[in-house]
Amino acid sequence: MKSRLQSILIISIYAAIDVVCIVLAFYLVLLFRPQTVPFSVSFQALFSEVDPFRLLFMLWTLLILFFHYTHGLYHTRREQLESLEIWEVVKSICVSTLVVIVLAFLLKVHDFPRSVMILNAVVITVFCSIWRVLKKLLVNYLVSNGYNNFNTLIIGAGKIGLSLANEINRRPALGLKIKGFLDDNKVGHCEKWPVLGKLDGLEGIIHREFIQNIFITIYPDHQTFIKLLEIAREEGLAVRVVPQGYEYMAHDFIKFNIGIIPILEYSDIDVNYRQRLKRVFDFALSFLLMIFLLPVFIVLAVLIKMDSPGPVFYRSRRYGRYGQVFNMYKFRSMVINADELLSQLKDKNEVDGPIFKIKKDPRITGMGAFLRRYSLDELPQILNVLKGDMSLVGPRPFPIAQLEKEDLRQLKRLGIRPGITGLWQIRGRSDLSFDKLLRWDIWYIKNWSFWLDLYILFQTFPVVVKGKGAY
Repeated sequence: MKSRLQSILIISIYAAIDVVCIVLAFYLVLLFRPQTVPFSVSFQALFSEVDPFRLLFMLWTLLILFFHYTHGLYHTRREQLESLEIWEVVKSICVSTLVVIVLAFLLKVHDFPRSVMILNAVVITVFCSIWRVLKKLLVNYLVSNGYNNFNTLIIGAGKIGLSLANEINRRPALGLKIKGFLDDNKVGHCEKWPVLGKLDGLEGIIHREFIQNIFITIYPDHQTFIKLLEIAREEGLAVRVVPQGYEYMAHDFIKFNIGIIPILEYSDIDVNYRQRLKRVFDFALSFLLMIFLLPVFIVLAVLIKMDSPGPVFYRSRRYGRYGQVFNMYKFRSMVINADELLSQLKDKNEVDGPIFKIKKDPRITGMGAFLRRYSLDELPQILNVLKGDMSLVGPRPFPIAQLEKEDLRQLKRLGIRPGITGLWQIRGRSDLSFDKLLRWDIWYIKNWSFWLDLYILFQTFPVVVKGKGAY
């Protein structure tokens, strides 16, 4: 009962804030476009009989609140990205706006200011999105500092269970405190978490560790699986299950029902379509970036020529999509004969795998050190994106000479265009091990989405500014 009252209170508060955003948007739009409405613009006019469209705008407000509710915008889902929540706001307001415009047409509302309606929709979307971003930041801060955290149990201490635990651990804003694992085949500790017992001890573990969330990452026999679900249901706990075989799929699952039977579809049929959309997005954004950054290119080119003799650009042969070789462009950050000097430095390599990197590389010029610290040497790769050799986001292309003797895991990275930035750049850059770098790249390929690309692009900027892991 208490939980239900709390839920009603939260929904009421969220709806009240939305109403404030909507009314404020109405007022501001009318204030800037008073010539489009047949009444004086004031807060009183918004609620008075003088406004002939008052009922229509009130209906619109109610529709927005209704669609916000049906789109799940009155619940705080910690695991949802801000971009996805904003997308739900956009869809909700678009649908409600279309409904009102159709009603105005059917009811033959004369002199209905459709331009004001469209402008209102835009401003309402902005206001409703801004306050949700602020709410998300506040909730993330509170949860990250221990408010309303949930004790979490992971069933299965294998590769998938550990991966899940590490992902949860990297996201304190989820508010999931991992108490440990249950696994029939392992004892002791798995990394930093204890194995609390076997699967048949679930009920006791729930009470002893005050478990509030359960994740199942393994698929025991049918009878054991059903028993786990029954125990969780008796204890009033929801169970979240990692889909079997998820690590072998390249894209999202599709969920639908056939009658009362829920279905998960493992499908890659839209891969080519989505890759075409990715290419359009890459080209459009790269074109704008090239125009915007042209003065920066000119300044950096002059500074490079003044700093040391040699060309402004450096071309490096790399493997691209499907193993096609291309020239990747960079601003030159080393002396002219850097490739010739490499053989003298190979025994000083400070990273594992086939990549060569040392923090104090004597081949780097004074200007080159600055360029590398803030990744400015990578800017010319925008030209590679425009040409179609690369993408803005994707697996990093390595020099051909460094990968010729590497294992077949590299082949998985060649299924899509390589990128200027990617998961490993925002997770540690040169500080990551080569094995972890490969795992991140392959995970990205399997889980690519437009929203993931946006997330990586937004996260890249602060990482570059800090200069962490760059050398």
